[in-house]
Amino acid sequence: MSTDQASQSADVQRRYKEFLDLLPLTLALAGLPESERGRYYTEEQIETRLSSVRHAWRAARQVARECIQK
Repeated sequence: MSTDQASQSADVQRRYKEFLDLLPLTLALAGLPESERGRYYTEEQIETRLSSVRHAWRAARQVARECIQK
């Protein structure tokens, strides 16, 4: 494995760990209710929820960075 590939692999692992660490905060910020048992979301509902999670992810990352810097 070349140094470049090892560096890319380490970067992917670091970003994945960051994602997992921030996931609880992200989901709390998104404030999305769980689906009812046996009911599924439509494609439009999934897209809307995905947008909420993306915005919450950005906010969670920003909050974490601000807390670390101070």
